[in-house]
Order: sequence, then C-alpha cells, then structure tokens
Amino acid sequence: MIDVTIENFEAEVIHASMQTPVLVDFWAPWCGPCRTLGPILEKLETAYGGRFKLVKIDSDQEQQIASMFGVRSIPTCVLMVEGRPVDGFMGALPEGQVREFLDKHLPAGETIPEEEDLQEPEPETDLQTRLEQLQKAVQEKPDDEQARFDYVKLLLEMGLEDEAKVAFAPVIALAETSQRYGALKTWMDALDLVHHLGDANARLKELDAAIASNRRDFAARLERARILLAHNQWTAAMDELLEILMRDKGWEDGLARKAYVAILELIEPPRPPVAEGQIPPEDPTVASYRRRLSSVVLS
Repeated sequence: MIDVTIENFEAEVIHASMQTPVLVDFWAPWCGPCRTLGPILEKLETAYGGRFKLVKIDSDQEQQIASMFGVRSIPTCVLMVEGRPVDGFMGALPEGQVREFLDKHLPAGETIPEEEDLQEPEPETDLQTRLEQLQKAVQEKPDDEQARFDYVKLLLEMGLEDEAKVAFAPVIALAETSQRYGALKTWMDALDLVHHLGDANARLKELDAAIASNRRDFAARLERARILLAHNQWTAAMDELLEILMRDKGWEDGLARKAYVAILELIEPPRPPVAEGQIPPEDPTVASYRRRLSSVVLS
C-alpha cells in the first residue's frame, strides 16, 4: 500500500498501471466507513499476491486529484488499468463484494481464499457490533447525548438514513440548543436537499456558473456547500463556507459560520484516552480548519 500525492501520482498510479492494475482508494482520516474498508483492501492486496497494487489518496489533502476523478463521496475506489480508470465503487463494501469486483477485472492467478473462521472479527463485523452497542446505550439511557450523537452519526455514515431519522426524532427539538444535535440536523437536511434535487451534479454545474458570474452569490455558495456536505466532501464544503465568511461574516445571521461549526463537530474523531492532566492530541484536519475559521471571524 502506497500513499499517493500530486507529486508521485504520475509514477505510482498512471505509469504503474501500465504494468499492473492499480486500485486507488480515496479516503480521509475522519471517515468512519474508510476505516472499515481500508484494512479489507490491504488484506486483499496481500491475498491477491501482486495481481493488483493498492494506493491510498487522502481526499482532503489531495483535492486536485479527487476533483480529477470526480470523487463526490468517500470512500471511493477506482481501478486503473493501462493509465485509465476502468471501474470503481463507493462505500465500505464487505470483503466478499470487493473480491467480486476485483475478480471481474484482474488477470487469473492464485488468490488466498476468504477465511471463514477468523481469530479477529472483520472490520464490517466490528462496525455492526459498534452499532449494536450504541443502540443499546441509547435504549438504556435515552438522555445520553453523546451516545445518541454517536449512534445517529454511525447510522448516517453507513447510509442508513431512515434509521438515523427514527433514532434522531426523539431529540430533534433539541437541535436548536445542542451543538451536537444541531450538527446532525445540518447533515440530514443536506441529505434531504440532495434527494429532492435528483441530479446533484447538474445542480452543482448551475451553482458554479452562478458563482462565476457573481462571487457574492452567497445563497448559491451555501447550497453548493450543502451538496458537498451531503456527499461527505467535508473540507470542500468548509472551503465554500469560508468564501462566504471572508466576504460577509454576518450574512443571514451567521448561517455560514453555523454550518461550518456543524461540520467541524461531525468530522471530529473520538480522542484517545490520555493520562490525567494531559491534553489529547487534536486531529490535524480539524485543527487546521478551526484555525482558518478563527482567523476569518476574528479578522
């Protein structure tokens, strides 16, 4: 597995795929489904014995490459053969489905079969276990804000939007006063917007044209940010919101700032436990975007 940037993209992806198929995994550190899929891909690279090469691209850090491939949500995987993309898939597929995808395109060869009795649970099993644990925690303590936030967030990460809405319904009235619940509502509202649009890509082109003709079309920028949010393009959405804030910090009673803060809440990963008196390390992406917000708001 190789981490690819714009500097080594040509060599590690384009040129390398002339000899061996290259599977490009677009991911981000904050993405829960990415953390599920990643170990599966790494395991399969070994199991397939050199029949394909795995590379990983951080879509936050390498937005130029992600844009080249039209990545709208992550995880997204693209298979490159002889310098061009031949197929791909989105989402954290289970190992069996990833194998089916690879077998359609890779040359025949020896492959280590999928293990039936693993000593450690598969990542997708871990995800399901985590979901069940959170569901139980919410049932036992309905007022536990952190547990409900984590539960609804995981449901949304897994694409289970209807289940997320059911779990969120008992506390939706608190979205105005709770930062966590407000962040979840912002995400779900963005998802509803995209569902109603039908063709989100066509709408993005319309919004791009509107913004190109009027850089202060804040309504278009906000809608564009919401569409990006719905497709898990968190940092791109925040970049768009910053464009509003740099021009008018108070627009619509700080609507852009509120959406920006909501995204920061959503992408904040769980912090590891530390010794008493120590400050846990902050995720570098979250820290960077917090600084950008502060520099704009306080300027």
